[in-house]
Amino acid sequence: MAVSRHSSLDRSLLLGVAWTAGMKWATQILSWASTLVIARLLVPADYGLFGMAMVYMGFVAPIYDLGLSAAIIQRRDMDHDQIARLGGLSLMYGIAFSLLSMALAEPIALYFREPAVRQIVQLLSVAYLITAPQMLPRALLARDLHWRKLAWIDGVQAIVLTGATLVLALLGYRYWSFVYAEIAAAITTTVLALVWAPHRIRWPVRFRGIAGAATFGSHVALARIGYYVYSNADFAIVGRVLGKSILGAYTFGWTLATIPVDRVSSLVARVIPSILSAVQTDLAALRRYTLALTEGLAFVALPLSAGLALTADQFVRIALGPGWAGAVGPLRLLAFYGGYRSIATIISPLLVATGDARRNFQFTLFAVCILPPLFYLGARWGATGVAAGWIVGFPVAMFPAYRRAFQIMEMRWSDYGAALRPALTATAVMALAVLGVRAANPASLGIGLSFAAEVIVGAAVYMTVVMLRYRDRVQSFLTLVKSLRSRGDDSERSVADAASPRVELASG
Repeated sequence: MAVSRHSSLDRSLLLGVAWTAGMKWATQILSWASTLVIARLLVPADYGLFGMAMVYMGFVAPIYDLGLSAAIIQRRDMDHDQIARLGGLSLMYGIAFSLLSMALAEPIALYFREPAVRQIVQLLSVAYLITAPQMLPRALLARDLHWRKLAWIDGVQAIVLTGATLVLALLGYRYWSFVYAEIAAAITTTVLALVWAPHRIRWPVRFRGIAGAATFGSHVALARIGYYVYSNADFAIVGRVLGKSILGAYTFGWTLATIPVDRVSSLVARVIPSILSAVQTDLAALRRYTLALTEGLAFVALPLSAGLALTADQFVRIALGPGWAGAVGPLRLLAFYGGYRSIATIISPLLVATGDARRNFQFTLFAVCILPPLFYLGARWGATGVAAGWIVGFPVAMFPAYRRAFQIMEMRWSDYGAALRPALTATAVMALAVLGVRAANPASLGIGLSFAAEVIVGAAVYMTVVMLRYRDRVQSFLTLVKSLRSRGDDSERSVADAASPRVELASG
C-alpha cells in the first residue's frame, strides 16, 4: 500500500508541475503581448506610481495570512472545526492588515512625495481584503493536491488582471488601470476559490485548540519577512552606496541571472510543500523526494547558470550594447548564485513540511545577519563585489538549514552529493567545451557567430553527456511521464485520498 501511495504522489508531483507550468507559460505569453500594448497607452510615470505602491504591498502580500495556509497544509490531523476557526482567524488577519495598510498609506505617499500613492495603497488594501477569504480554500486545495483547480485559479487571475488592465488603459484610466484590475482579479478568484473548495468559517473561539497552528503560521510569516529583507538588501545597498546608474546595471544583471532558473524552480516550489507534508513522517520518502527533486533541478539549473556565466560578456554586448558593460561582472557571479539557489529551493519547504517552522525562521534570521553586512562590505568593489557577497555568504547562511534538514531525514551529505554529481559532471564537460570553442575561435569571426557557436556546442555537449552517461536517469523520468499519461485524471483523485488524514498511512 505504501508503494502505491508513493506512486500516486509521484504522479501528483508531475501533474502539479505540468499544470502549473502549462498555465504559467500560457498566461505569461498573454501577459507579454498585452504589456507591449499597455506600454504604448500609458506613460512611464503611470508605471512608476503603481510601482511605488507595490514596494509596500509586495511586502505585505506574502504575509497577510501570517502563515495560516502553511499551517493547514502541514498539520494534517486538524478536524473540520479547527480548520473553520483558522479560516475565521485568517479573515481577522486580512481585516487587520487592510486597516493597517490604509493607515500607512499617507506616510508611504509622503515618503515618495507623490500624493496619488495614498489612494493607490488604500484601494490595493481593499483588494487584499477581498482576497483574504481565499486563504482557506487555496490551502485545502493544496493540501489535497488538487493542482488542476489551483492552476485554473492562478490562470483566471492572470487573464482577468491582464484583460482588465488593457481595457481600462484603452478607456483612459491611466495608473488606475492597474489598481482596478487588481480588484477585479481579486473578486473573480475569490468567488472561484470559494466555489471549488467551500468550507464553513467560524469565529476563532477556544483559541487554545488552534494556538499551535497559529504559532506555527507566525514562524512561517516571520521567515518570509526575513527572506524579503535579505533578498532585497543588496538592491538597497547598491542604490544607497553606489548610485542609481550602477544599481541599474546590477538590477539588470540580477534579472538576467535569476529569471531562467527561477522559472524552473518556482514551478517545483509551488508543488513540493504539499507533497512533502503528505509524507512528513516517512523518512525514506522524504529522502527520496529531496534527492530526486535536487537531481532534477540541478539537471536544468546548473547548465543554464554556468552557460550564462561563461557567455555573459558576449550576451551583454549583443543584447544590450557596450553601454551596459558594467552588468557583465555582476551577471557572471549572480548566474552561479542563481543555479545554487534553485537547488536549495527545497530546503526551507522541507523544514516547514516536517513541522520545524521555528528553526526555519531562526535560520532565516541568521541569513539576515550574514548577508546584508557582506553586501555592504562588497560595495567597496562596486556591483561585482556585492554580487560576490551572494557567492560567499549564501552557502554559509544556508549551511545550518541544510544540516538540520539532513538530521530530520537521517540523510548523509554523500547522498546529496551523489544526486548532484550527474548534473555537475555534465556541466563541467559543457564548460570545457565552451571554453575550447572560445579559445579556438578566430578573432575575425563576428561576436554574434562566436556566441551562437558557443551556445550550440555547449548545449550539444551537455545533452550528449547526459544521454550517454545518465540515460537511465532520463528513462526513469520518461517512465513517470508515461505513467502520468496513462493514469490521467485518476492520479489527482487517488493521491488526494492517499494524502487525506482520514487514511492511516502516515507511517508508510
